[in-house]
Order: sequence, then C-alpha cells, then structure tokens
Amino acid sequence: MTTLATGKQIISPSIPKDIGSFTNQFLHSFVEIEPFPSSAGSKEAKVYRVSRFMGFAGKESEKPVLLPIDTSDAQTVIIDDEDNGFNNDDSYWPLVIKDTGKTPIILYKMNNPIGGSALWQHLEQHQFDRTIVIINADNLRSKGVNISKSLSWEKTALDFVWQLSNNPNLSFLSTCRHLVVLFGLEGVIYYKNDGIPEAYLYFLPYECEGDFMRNNLGKMFGITSVFVAGLSAVIAGGEATELSTLISQGIHEGMIAIRKYFDFGFGENPDCCLFPNPLIFERNSNDTTLLEYVQDVKIPNILNRDHQDSWFILQGKSSASIAQMAFDLVKNGEENVLKHIPTARFGKLKTVDRTEIESYRTIHNLISEYISSKNVTRPLSIAVFGTPGSGKSFGLTEMATSTFPEDIQKINYNLSQFQSPLELQKTFHKISDINLLGKIPLIVFDEFDSFFGGNLGWLKHFLSPMQDGVYRAEETFHPIGRAIFVFAGGTSSSFSEFCGEKIEDEDEKRVFLKEFRSTKGPDFVIRLRGYINILGPNQSDDNDQLFMIRRAMLMRSLIEQKLPHLINENGEAQIDNDVLRAMLKIPRYKHESRSLEVIMDMSILTHAKKWVQSFLPPKEQLKLHLDEKLFLRYMMHDAIFGEKIDTIAQLIRGKFNVLEGAVSVNGDDISLPWKKLCEPQKNFYRDHIKNIPEALLLIQYDVMYVDDKTENLVFSEDELKVLTQFEYKRCKNYIQAKDISSGHACVLSTEEAKTQIYQMISLWSAALAESNFKLEKLKFVNQCNML
Repeated sequence: MTTLATGKQIISPSIPKDIGSFTNQFLHSFVEIEPFPSSAGSKEAKVYRVSRFMGFAGKESEKPVLLPIDTSDAQTVIIDDEDNGFNNDDSYWPLVIKDTGKTPIILYKMNNPIGGSALWQHLEQHQFDRTIVIINADNLRSKGVNISKSLSWEKTALDFVWQLSNNPNLSFLSTCRHLVVLFGLEGVIYYKNDGIPEAYLYFLPYECEGDFMRNNLGKMFGITSVFVAGLSAVIAGGEATELSTLISQGIHEGMIAIRKYFDFGFGENPDCCLFPNPLIFERNSNDTTLLEYVQDVKIPNILNRDHQDSWFILQGKSSASIAQMAFDLVKNGEENVLKHIPTARFGKLKTVDRTEIESYRTIHNLISEYISSKNVTRPLSIAVFGTPGSGKSFGLTEMATSTFPEDIQKINYNLSQFQSPLELQKTFHKISDINLLGKIPLIVFDEFDSFFGGNLGWLKHFLSPMQDGVYRAEETFHPIGRAIFVFAGGTSSSFSEFCGEKIEDEDEKRVFLKEFRSTKGPDFVIRLRGYINILGPNQSDDNDQLFMIRRAMLMRSLIEQKLPHLINENGEAQIDNDVLRAMLKIPRYKHESRSLEVIMDMSILTHAKKWVQSFLPPKEQLKLHLDEKLFLRYMMHDAIFGEKIDTIAQLIRGKFNVLEGAVSVNGDDISLPWKKLCEPQKNFYRDHIKNIPEALLLIQYDVMYVDDKTENLVFSEDELKVLTQFEYKRCKNYIQAKDISSGHACVLSTEEAKTQIYQMISLWSAALAESNFKLEKLKFVNQCNML
C-alpha cells in the first residue's frame, strides 16, 4: 500500500525463502469473500468483499516469529504494532529509531493501545515530537472507553475529547504531540498537543460512522493500513512544511484512499483483478469532488458535560447567521447551503438538527439490532411525541421503511377512532398474519394517549403485548410475533410532558403522578425501548436554536413538490424576499407544518412566475394559521425601513456631529442642515443606513419595526469591534466604487477613520429606537464553559 501511495522505495521486513509464507511460525488471517453491490443502490455492478472474518491460525501458545529490518537512514518510518512482542524487543526495531540522534517522522499504528511498552517509552523520551500515533476508534472502545458511535459527529467528537482529558486509561495518549483516530470510513479526529491541546474533526457530512458497513455492501480488512499509506504519501512528500499542516492534508488523502479501497474491494473477478488496486492512490476528477466533500472543524473543549448539547458543527462551518442560512436554503436549495454540515437522510426525511439526528439514529440502531436478531419474539416498542402537525408518524416510519424496505410492512391505526378493545384484538391478529408472510409489521398507533374510559385509557391494553408478545382473545393468549410498535402521541408534545416532568407546581404534579400511576403510565414507559421528540417548524423552547432551519427545509421541500415551476434552471426559488422573510420569521404557526402547507395551497401560485405578496391568501385566512398582524409587519419590513432611511440618516448625522472631537465624514460640512447637503453626501449616509440590517446579523441581531419607540440597546465592545471591521471594509469599497477622490480613500485607511466609524455605529441603536425599530436578538448556539 505504501509503495503504491508514495511511489518511493520502501524497505520492509521480508520472509526468508527457507521458511516460506505458509509456516505456522506466523499468524494467518482467514476470510470468506463474495460479490456485493459496488455501491449503495447499485443492483447490477458487483465487486468482491469480505462476507465473514474466520479468525486466525498459526502459533497457539508462543509469540509469532518476528522479522528484523535493516535500515539506519530512513526519513519516514511506519510501525504496524499488533502487540505481538515487537514493541518490547528492541532487537527488531529499525536502527533509525534506536539511534537517538536521528529524527525521522514516525507513523505509529497501534492496534492494541497501551502505554507501558518499551517502544512507547523510547519514543516518548526521544522522538515524540515527530511521532504520529494512529489508532482505530473501535480499539479504544474495546478497552472500555465510552465514545458514542453512529449518533452524531458532535457527540462522538465531544465524547472523545472528554475521555482523552478525563479517562485515566487514556492519560498516556493525551501526552501525544500528534494523535490520529479513525472512526470507520467516514470520520477522523486529529488531536495535537504542543502545550495547548487542540482537536479537529474530519467528517463526511451525509454519513455517520459505520454507515458504509451497514449498507449491506460487505466489509474489508486493512482499512487503517490504507489510511496510513495515504497519510504517509503526504508526509513523505512535504518535508519543508509544518508537520501539523502535512497531517491535516494527509488525513484528507487518507480518507479518500480508504473510500476508494472499499469501493474497489477485490474487484469484479478476484482471480484476475489486481489487489490492491493501483487506482486507489491515483488522482482523477472524482477525487477532487470527494476531497471537497471531506469537511473539518475544530472541536471545542466543553468542560461541563451538561452543556455539551450546545455545540453544533453548523456553527463552526458557517459565518452566516441562522436567519441568513435559512433564507439561502429556501432560495438556493439544500445541496448548496448544507453541503458542509452534518445531515441525516432517511428516504424523504432530512434533518440537520443535532437533537433530531441523534434521536433518529438511536431509533435506527434499535430497529437494526431488532431486525438482525432472530431470537427476539416480543415487539420492539418506540414512542414518538410532538405537537399536532409536526410530522410525528412521517419521520419515524420514513426512517424505518426507507432503511429496511425488504423487512418491514407498515400499517396505521388511530386509537381515537377505536370503540372497544375488540378492535385492538383484531389489530393484533392482523399483525400475526403479516408475520406469517415473512415481514416484520411496523404498526403506528396514532393518538395512543387519547381518552378511552378515562385519560390514557388505552395504556393498560398494551402492557401484555409489549412485555410478553401475546394478546388475549376469547379467554386464550395468542402470540403476536416480531413487530415494531410505534406509539404516536396526540396530547403531549414531548416525552417529558407525557411523564409530567414539566409540571412545576408540586400539588399539581402530585395529582398528575397519582393519576399517571393509576392508568399504568410508569408500566407503559418502562416497556418502551426508545422515543423521539419531533420538533416541527415551530420553536419548541428557548434552547431550540435551529427551528428556522427546519422551517426552511420544509418550505424548500414543499416548493419542490407542489410548485416546481417556481424553481428556475439555476435551482433558485422565485419567491419575494418579503414573503420569505415573513414565512421564516413568524414566531409560530398555529398548526405547525400543516399551517405552512395550507398557506402555500391557498396562495394563487398555479400559473405564477414568482411568489409575491399579492398572491398570498387574505388576512382572514392567514389568521387561521398565524398572527396575521405580525406576519404583515415582517413582510413590510423592507418597505417600512426604506421609507425611514432618510430619517435614520439625519438622526445619526445629527448625533455624530455633536460628539466631542467629531471630524467631518466624507467631506460633510457639519454646519449645513440635511436638506442642503449635496446628493453624493446624502447617498453616503443612506448607504450606511441601508447596510445596518446586514451588519447586525453578524452579531445575531435583527431589526424589527414596532408601533412605539423602544429602549436603546448598548452594544458590547466585542460587538462594536465586529461591526466596525465590517463597516470599515464596506465603506472603503463604497468609496472606491463611487470613484470618490483618493484623498478620502486615504483617510479611510487610517485608525482615525475607524474611530469615526466606531462612533457612528455606537449611535445606531439610539437612532433606530427613535425611529420605532427594535433590535431583536436571534437565537444561536450558546458556547458555555468552553476553552
């Protein structure tokens, strides 16, 4: 692999001819291979990959034979440490390692991470600065290190950083100058420590750890070895570059290499195909696309584990505000806006919300394990909660049926329409019939928490089927067989609300829990194996930071499905900015997703070329689905702000000119009233005001028109610095574009000009407040307790 990757002469151990390869002095690994689809969704193209790892043969009691290597002058050394005795017997170490005067770059691949070997102690003492330790994450997990898998990249990354800092079993690794950890084919974490520890995550946005292996595409051995070979090619070819930079580049190359290695497998015909395929390390046009596909982000060190849920990769991958991203998402589509952000996709279901991704993947893993296990006979029970119209049933069933289409048959029942337990018995009987056909029924019991002889009256009828996998009919118990029960709530928007955890009044909570116990609520909950809270397009609480992104994804999806003629050849949705702003920023849709869809249906858009304000339904119809007055206020934002530009400009100019030490801006004669200024000078101020909303988004503020004058908000020093930098660049470009004299351009390049801009910005809030505009803080990620 290294020879193919580097094109250089590789000195490595060789088996003496008099011993031969197939002696029992060495360990031999055995696998079975068979044809698999070349890629997910491919039905015809097949390549051979591993179907079963069969174990090892060779020496049973003693260590396998070690082979010496004779080199004293290598620039790069790769060690593949299987913990087979090599790391404690220096007679087999390369001379270039034992010579403490040499400084090769060492790529140390450890399959059994331990810090007490003689080799580790030698490297730590003499050559640690230029040693890159490479480990597979599963090897860490096998030692009891609790790093989550296949939930979200944020959780995996934060778990790793926390474990490295706090787990005593990993203390030897925390001292590494360079540590690279592989997470399947899909992700890598690079930890470097030159006195200040830093960690970076490299990931594939549309995949999570292990996704390729779960797609029924087979397996491959040697994944980490191929990665090391790709990494070594960059390391060996970039001696003059800083090592950490080479490692970062090498990680990208290594991730491409293991992806291609898996894709090629053993070829269509192992008897005549080259293995390994030389094309693994040869560049082509597809590799450039794949290289851009690999993303990287710095991992924050969040000391308090209770606050780890506050980090979103979305924050680190985009300088735009949530509002800007949502706007672009509807206008230009998901592929253009979300291509750098972790996204979960299950059929037609897409989400970028970390909370939802982790919930869906948790349930996905549960269902996958359930289907794979042949010995389980009782149903798998899952609950789904959310407000009416949030898409509870759609989300989970789309995830299950799209991922396991050959195994699952879906049926729906609404318990609020059932009149007696006899109807439920018939349902269980039908479930048994589906089992006989070789399918696993996925049954959605919608509104399972509806009234039936009392609150939560249906719960007691599910206890025996959930626990024992049987139901009672005509005094006889009948087996249900394997099934997936999905309980979709109709009265509770979340699991915690269903259990009464949000009730603050102690007396009220005591009454609730008493009734909850009498209806067998705790018995029902303990039989659940998982749950999902579907968030929908409304903000669920103050900590829900991505509701506008969810809303934008829903809008774009509905436009593509219902109004494809509004999307031009460049993929841009033809929707008026004012309409889009109001649709995205309105705080609440009364009926969640249904309201948004109905507003779209009621708009006159069948033959429209663009969705403009005049095509919206009348106020009386809008009122059924949202606060129509606030909606219209959002929609008229540009018009109102445009009308007030001169008023705000005069206010800021007046306030600035009376500041102590104020200097003329853009040649402005401060003694002249606004009306007597020439148009170029007025336009300078107007352009300054027009860009205020865009600038404020950088510090997560929006401008909102209100009926009355509002309080004056004071910007922090950090906020003023950000705004000054933005306005300085914008102002400089404005002067150059308008071809104003070079003297002014010279003034703007000075610190004095920045001070003027700083002073003007500090007046924004007061001028806006006097003009009936309120600064509204946008919700975004709270980086608490981060280093």
